[in-house]
Amino acid sequence: MSVLREKVDSISNKPLPHLESRVITPEEVLKLTKITDTYLCDPDANIYDIDFTRFKLRDLESGAILFEIAKPLPDNIEDNVDKNTENEEIVDPNAGRFVRYQFTPQFLKLETVGATVEFTVGSKPVNNFRMIERHFFRDKLLKTFDFEFGFCIPYSRNTCEHIYEFPSLPPELVQEMINNPFETRSDSFYFVDNCLIMHNKADYAYNGGMST
Repeated sequence: MSVLREKVDSISNKPLPHLESRVITPEEVLKLTKITDTYLCDPDANIYDIDFTRFKLRDLESGAILFEIAKPLPDNIEDNVDKNTENEEIVDPNAGRFVRYQFTPQFLKLETVGATVEFTVGSKPVNNFRMIERHFFRDKLLKTFDFEFGFCIPYSRNTCEHIYEFPSLPPELVQEMINNPFETRSDSFYFVDNCLIMHNKADYAYNGGMST
């Protein structure tokens, strides 16, 4: 039986309120005491055209692949960027910024998980690419993950694996997380040169496979 059952919903979020034209820094998001009420940057802040194209989770203890998804890549990234510019369609600006996951309770027993991501970069070089991911259950901070991607050259495809070491949670809290699906949430903040360029959100249920 699979440890992980994943469900991705394309959810249209409410329109973004006006965001001040200022730099959001890593230090600011590390001080947040709860999940954000909205996105801290607009989609067009991603001036580097960073696009995540593949994601894989594996249990480092057993080596089992828990989940893997990928989208087709063009033969030539540079050509694809140009075509996208020429053939832009009106789409929901928040499409792809929110993911809903459905896990089984067994997922909460895992200690260390490897997350492999592949992504492409547009015409600009990317310096000091960094992700800060903060997980909350209700207003309780569960864990902060802080990963460095480093430097990425223009029009490149990049692959890296980040190691998630999950915290040891009290049994009562684990049961609460199972009993209250989608009240566990995360903010993923992506920075280039300490400037926020992407902000994604997710929520999680851990009652997959359980009878209702």
